[in-house]
Amino acid sequence: MNSTWSANEEEYKAIQEIAESEKDRPVLMININKYLPSAGYPYGEPYKTWMKVLSKMVGEVGGKILWQVPSYGQPIGQQSADEILGAWYPSHKAFLSIKDQPSSVESFRLRELCVSEAVVHRCPEKVIPYP
Repeated sequence: MNSTWSANEEEYKAIQEIAESEKDRPVLMININKYLPSAGYPYGEPYKTWMKVLSKMVGEVGGKILWQVPSYGQPIGQQSADEILGAWYPSHKAFLSIKDQPSSVESFRLRELCVSEAVVHRCPEKVIPYP
């Protein structure tokens, strides 16, 4: 795994504690991605293939990619991004189990080919606007 995938151990511990508790609940993960030129974002085959596999993998835990939006620029701050995704998971336990799903090996392989940097933020599920 490349160095941009460094995990926040304290945050993972907090997620594990919630997942193992009676208070586990749905969670929204905001993914901020910067893509490698070779991914061909947004129309290249590597990117499009990864999005299909990623959606399948998230679905395998009962989750769903709710939205994807391009980032046109960054007027404030230092985090460069091409795209921001909102992924909903039915529980913190489901989020943690993503690495054990049938399509995870392929998804993580494609992610390494497509993503140069990624930051994931854990957010409350209650902020999701529903139609």
